[in-house]
Amino acid sequence: MKNNFNILTISTLSILLMSGCSKGPETPALPKSVEAIPVKVISLCQAEVTGSVQSSGQFTTDDETMLSFKTGGIVDRIYVKEGDRIRKGQLLATLDLTEISSQVNQTRIAYEKAARDYDRFENLRKDSVATLEQLQNAKTGLELAKQQLDAAKFNLQYSKIRATHDGVILRKLASEGQMTGQGMPVLQTSSKGRTDWILRVAVSDKEWADIKLNDKAIVQIEALNICDMQAFVSAKAEDADQMTGSFSIDLKLNNARQLNIASGMFGKAEIRLSQKNLVWQIPYDALLDGNADQGFVFVTNDHINALKVPVTIEAIDGKNILISKGLEEYKSLIVSGSAYLTDKSVIKVINNYSINK
Repeated sequence: MKNNFNILTISTLSILLMSGCSKGPETPALPKSVEAIPVKVISLCQAEVTGSVQSSGQFTTDDETMLSFKTGGIVDRIYVKEGDRIRKGQLLATLDLTEISSQVNQTRIAYEKAARDYDRFENLRKDSVATLEQLQNAKTGLELAKQQLDAAKFNLQYSKIRATHDGVILRKLASEGQMTGQGMPVLQTSSKGRTDWILRVAVSDKEWADIKLNDKAIVQIEALNICDMQAFVSAKAEDADQMTGSFSIDLKLNNARQLNIASGMFGKAEIRLSQKNLVWQIPYDALLDGNADQGFVFVTNDHINALKVPVTIEAIDGKNILISKGLEEYKSLIVSGSAYLTDKSVIKVINNYSINK
């Protein structure tokens, strides 16, 4: 009996010990507090600024002329080549005059016949042989013949190309022996040194709308080592280029007639806009995911939560980016620490940030 008791006692103690070692029900873990991300901010306020437009283009003048023949035909002679200096009235090119001279002779013969007919009917009218109507018809025929002769002489006159002003030959667009049509360009001329040079640049539709006539510009001509030539907006195209969709702006250079500029030479320009816009100036570091004129920034109104909002980029001005839309409803912009943020992140403002840093 004693042994049986001991065995039972030992078994009971073992069960109790095992029960005491087993784990009880788990206590739920307390949620960890969200750690605030340290950031730096600046106050948001709009400023009135004048922007600028950067572009490039080629030089030209406002009197470049495409010269052509009044009538079509075979080019007989071209007396100049590209780069030649020319004088006003100088003969530059002629057509083969065989056909047009024949037309002049035909109309002259017709005119002479009409004149004889009129004289005859006038004499017959004096003798009361011809009627008044016959005389009037003869006079009408004479006037028509004279008009046709004048037209033929005019065409003969403009079967020769003469210089319309002193200048230079820019381009030769036809060759001797070539067939040319009525009004087709044969020579391009310019009065180099007698009119102001123009830099014709291409801009977008938005830039075209911002640019005003007489806005100032600074022109660079790398080929001549000139970087500060003064200019102004003299003309704006009223329609877009069909190939590129861009608009052209003419910048007339001040006091540059005697510069050694060639038509077609390349130049760069910074157009300084006279129109003032209200924008926000923000540092580069604050902009995220920039694409063309769109991007994102982090802002805050309560200095507790960060909000990711889209913005519209107006321009880049030196060290800052100009924002035109998207920040109207916010007080502060996060400019440091944004790489660790997501929308509605908890933040801690550690100190203010100067936009001039």
